[in-house]
Amino acid sequence: MKREWDLIEKGEYDVIVVGAGPAGVAAAINAGRQGVKTLLIEALGRVGGISTAGYMSHWTGTVGNKTYWEILERSNKKTGEDARSIYIDPDWLTVTYIEMLEETGVDCLLYTTVCDVLVEKNTVKGVVCCNKNGLTVYRSKVVIDGSGDGDVAYKAGAEYILGRETDGKMQPATLMFKIAGVDTERAVFPGSFETLVPTEKGELQALAKRLLPHPAGHVLLYRSPVKGIVTVNMTNAIDVDGTKAEDLTKAECICRKQMQPIVAFLREYVPGYENCYIIGSASLIGIRETRHFKGVRQLTEYDILEAKQFEDYVVYGAHFNFDVHNITGAGLDKTGVQHHFKQKQPYTIPYGCLVPEKIDGLLLSGRNISGTHLAHSSFRVMPICVGTGEACGVAAALAVKTGRKVRDITAKEIQKIIRR
Repeated sequence: MKREWDLIEKGEYDVIVVGAGPAGVAAAINAGRQGVKTLLIEALGRVGGISTAGYMSHWTGTVGNKTYWEILERSNKKTGEDARSIYIDPDWLTVTYIEMLEETGVDCLLYTTVCDVLVEKNTVKGVVCCNKNGLTVYRSKVVIDGSGDGDVAYKAGAEYILGRETDGKMQPATLMFKIAGVDTERAVFPGSFETLVPTEKGELQALAKRLLPHPAGHVLLYRSPVKGIVTVNMTNAIDVDGTKAEDLTKAECICRKQMQPIVAFLREYVPGYENCYIIGSASLIGIRETRHFKGVRQLTEYDILEAKQFEDYVVYGAHFNFDVHNITGAGLDKTGVQHHFKQKQPYTIPYGCLVPEKIDGLLLSGRNISGTHLAHSSFRVMPICVGTGEACGVAAALAVKTGRKVRDITAKEIQKIIRR
């Protein structure tokens, strides 16, 4: 008699991508475009991760890699925005992702959690999933970890550090939500912690720090493609380990309880928000930082400050500030620099940052790539994550087609495709 917990073999792919956030979607699209059989696995019921289910307001930072610009142009065409507008409509962006995945022949499996990894002689050979079908096994030649937290790499035994090098602390979590009823002609849109907004009742950042329930206490408000609707980035949960279900649950509850006090604050103190009200909130909590994996190479904050142009780059034209949210409360951490970040030149990311040092058959895509805590505060943003995904998808396809290990693929080979 068959037991419900028996493993079910479901098939073999050339490339499996785990996690359908911007990095995972970009990886799957680019693997599919190179003609290899690709499967994208996602725990949620929609693709896009934090950019869609997370109600992200806009694309922060930038990157040269072409997949990002294609996503931007195609999604903006649906909303009627300028081709390079950075503001996000999560529903139209979801449809854009679906279309691009379908066009490239990628198989998608939603509502599916990867609960284990098949590893033989330090080489990843596939994944074990849990979903409505039971425990299922999918085998592959290459697995790309786009899970954000690096769940596949962790289960495969790849080396990592958790959080900040000095003490293991991690950036706070946020639950984004949207409000309507905003008079956008009069409204203010503080876009960074360093944006100060004087009003008749006082400066907004100072008022928020004094009046909102700790650890909330800052004002970040962003436009949307729809008139009168604003995305709010003001909930805050500290001392959260995003690799633990208990901490994710705690963060969800903390942030949801902050939403009504935040709306009351906006109505009372922020010009243009007198009649605002909540119309929706994210179904995915925003986790900024967890595991930093040890790769063949490591990107440091000095590489970013010097705008390093590595010969073995696979992500190019990357730029963002050191966006370190306060690890002990609201606002900007003392190590963070946003509006006043002086380094204006783009940097690159070498291929070795995407390759785990000791595990084969695996690539890192997104915020889990190899880098320091401070460097991560820059490359964790979505456009740069799309760049790492693009590179991983191409690298995985090259490995499959040539029968080589992913660590033996050269950056020059990847560059020929991503710069074509």
